Amino acid sequence: MTGPARPAGGQRPTIKDVAALAGVSKGAVSMAFNGRPGVSDATRARVLAAAGALGWEPNLSARVLSGSRVDTVGLVIARPARMLGLEPFYMEFISGIESVLAGRDSALLLRLVRDPDEEIEVQRAWWRSRQVSGSILVDFRRDDPRVAELAGLGLPAVAVGHPSLTGGLPAAWTDDAAAVAEAVRYLAALGHRRIARVGGAAELGHTAIRTAAFEAAAHELRLEQWSSTDTDFSGSQGARATRTLLASPRRPTAILYDNDLMAVAGLSVAAEMGLSVPRDISLLAWDDSQLCQLTRPKLSAMSHDVFGFGAEVARRLLAVLDGAQPQTGPVATPVLAPRDSTAPPRR
Repeated sequence: MTGPARPAGGQRPTIKDVAALAGVSKGAVSMAFNGRPGVSDATRARVLAAAGALGWEPNLSARVLSGSRVDTVGLVIARPARMLGLEPFYMEFISGIESVLAGRDSALLLRLVRDPDEEIEVQRAWWRSRQVSGSILVDFRRDDPRVAELAGLGLPAVAVGHPSLTGGLPAAWTDDAAAVAEAVRYLAALGHRRIARVGGAAELGHTAIRTAAFEAAAHELRLEQWSSTDTDFSGSQGARATRTLLASPRRPTAILYDNDLMAVAGLSVAAEMGLSVPRDISLLAWDDSQLCQLTRPKLSAMSHDVFGFGAEVARRLLAVLDGAQPQTGPVATPVLAPRDSTAPPRR
């Protein structure tokens, strides 16, 4: 192989440098990397060796223009950036996705937006400019506008949500209704008859599913008192809801939270108001995480493998992109992890 060595002066190697080192045209380099006919096996090997010697790889723009597949998966989340950084669920979920994509030398393209309409525009732009091969869709609403819009685009996608919300898209979900019912039955078995729930955003489909399950369990168990309060999943709103509940004349003896961040905030509010957990109030979190085990007392939680959930969603999407039959089905249901924040109510 003849030609120049690495470019001098620390400059990045270019396709022109690879072509010169391999003794071929720039077009031949492109064909060799994209697996197109027109170059012999020997020439392709020479081009790849030259690229390796120079440390050159085709960038994303070049691959898009050449028509090769872009192994990038999109994920759009309607959350403020500050809140996303504080929420353990999405950090673990994204880590699970990345663990699978890394094994395929693929990448995750993440974007934060304000609402579903903005997400639709982002997904359209990604698909039309061929920035992504497919997308993972989260946070479904009732009659979610993304379903019809993205199906019309032909965008390969896997939905994270119950089939009643996802309109026939390949889906993965947890059985939130069964998990909520288990949580309420556990608290009732401890002797709690006044149970409150601090829920998530009212517009989200899984919040509605959990609310319905909570109310059904409360009726079934004939609880003396129960209530649900909607929030935005933030610690500040979780704290505000907890203050309201604990300041009421007949305060609940147990509170179930829709995420761990709000439960941790609730623990602080109980201490602020001079109440002991679990002697005066029992607290139970959804989405078990390290946060739940770092508090004092440690928080009881409905625990599920969020990292594994993200990994399974990524595997299902990659299977769709490989032409396999789309897979729809639940993942493991969250299970109760009793710890120090729940106990029989004070008599």
